[in-house]
Amino acid sequence: MQTETDTNRRFAAQFPRNLAANIVYFLVNVVIGVLLVPYFISTLGVAAYGLIPLATSVSGYVAIMVQSLNTAVSRFLTVDLQREDYVAANKTFNTALFGFTAIILIIVPFILVVAYFVPAIFNVPTEQETSAVLLFLGVSAAFLIRSWSGNFAVQLFAYNRLDLQNLVNLTNLLVQTGLIILLFTLLGPDLCLVGEAYLVGAVVASAISIILAWRICPFLRVSIHSFDRRRVKDLCGMGGWVVINQIGSILFLQIDLIVVNLLFGATSAGEYAIALQWVVLLRAISGVLSGVLTPMVLTYYAKGQTEILIRVTKSAVRLMGLAMALPIGLVCGFAPQLLTVWVGNEYAFLAPLMILLTVHFAVNLAVLPLFSINVTYNKVQIPGLVTLLMGIGNFGLAITLSLLNGWGYYGVAIAGAIVLTLKNALFTPWYATRVLGVGAHTFTKSILLGIVATILIGVMAEVLSVFLPSLTLMTLVVAGAVVTLVYFVVVWAFCLNEFERRIFESYLPLALRRIIA
Repeated sequence: MQTETDTNRRFAAQFPRNLAANIVYFLVNVVIGVLLVPYFISTLGVAAYGLIPLATSVSGYVAIMVQSLNTAVSRFLTVDLQREDYVAANKTFNTALFGFTAIILIIVPFILVVAYFVPAIFNVPTEQETSAVLLFLGVSAAFLIRSWSGNFAVQLFAYNRLDLQNLVNLTNLLVQTGLIILLFTLLGPDLCLVGEAYLVGAVVASAISIILAWRICPFLRVSIHSFDRRRVKDLCGMGGWVVINQIGSILFLQIDLIVVNLLFGATSAGEYAIALQWVVLLRAISGVLSGVLTPMVLTYYAKGQTEILIRVTKSAVRLMGLAMALPIGLVCGFAPQLLTVWVGNEYAFLAPLMILLTVHFAVNLAVLPLFSINVTYNKVQIPGLVTLLMGIGNFGLAITLSLLNGWGYYGVAIAGAIVLTLKNALFTPWYATRVLGVGAHTFTKSILLGIVATILIGVMAEVLSVFLPSLTLMTLVVAGAVVTLVYFVVVWAFCLNEFERRIFESYLPLALRRIIA
């Protein structure tokens, strides 16, 4: 059994690689995400572009059961492998693998039916009905393939090889994007080609994921004889509640574009999707940061190191809030300028919408590290029910505010901000303290610090934007760099405690540690 010091040393050795891989993947994701939107608008048109994020939202509903079971498998398989119980790990792995295969085969007919009726369900631009069907088929198939191969990616997660996980994700992104541009150039812009690119990217990334998993974890073997019905009960018991949680989360995070398309048409959905792209990027940043924590929490739990688990989680919420305050504040403060430089002055009117969609993430992304506590301790029933009920409330409020109040798609954005913030400001931190057995306000100060930082950065960015000599990409980059530099100095000097500084420094490469010293 490894000691707490051994565990910390192992994480410290791997963390710089994980962090570097996360940063690379994030930067590539941002560049591609930012550049693809104006590319799609110029080639497909804003109405057709809105169908692409809509397809990914619908695919999330279709594959929700597989995703939820993947969360359960991550928990059980990580604990088995960290305890070096390879017999139990093989049972977990094979039970999940063959169970996923059966579920996906059951889901396939539903995908075909949903895709066939897409033109009847949603507002689709004229003469693009067939392309829309093929887009939804391709994106859904890609989603299922990646979900199925996630059973192998769990092994990378369990051994804290997030650098390799990011390599797989990066491969998927680059193949997908490269194919879109290549096919558009050779065959002309068409939604169906986007679906094909998604599918090919998923196949390539999944193959790499399987190869890496076998190299990192040779202890696991595919064998139907290791399928264990008792494990099905464990996985489904937790996975069932995670399904409920996922449904609620989707009602929070992915229902808005569907509502806008159904109520206000394809063009409005395309406009909403433009502002929503920054939400996707902010979630990507937060996912990169919180993803580093989850394997650590599971490992500390598996080894019975509860005290350090609580301390690390508290610092993680604080650091997440401070880290996310920077991009959120910059997006809100520079919203009109970003839209003008990015997609053109004709879309600058979406700045208030972009601010509405992003500002509340000062709270809602800061609490992400707490979600790993529920999974680690297998306490997912109550969060699942709360998330589902509030997700339904969000759906109802979105329709009410947008139609009855006449606020249009601004009503959808306001509803999401209100309901999601209420959940994550009140219930999420409170429930985490109940699970950990600590004081009810343990995480309150950590969350408040991120909110204050977001407001200050947003105000600083907005004031600075008034003095920009000219509105170009370079001036925005320079202004953002100035705000970032000042913010980093203030945070390091006044916002981090000694424990957080030591953790941060110990995880950096030696050369960077010397520079900081």
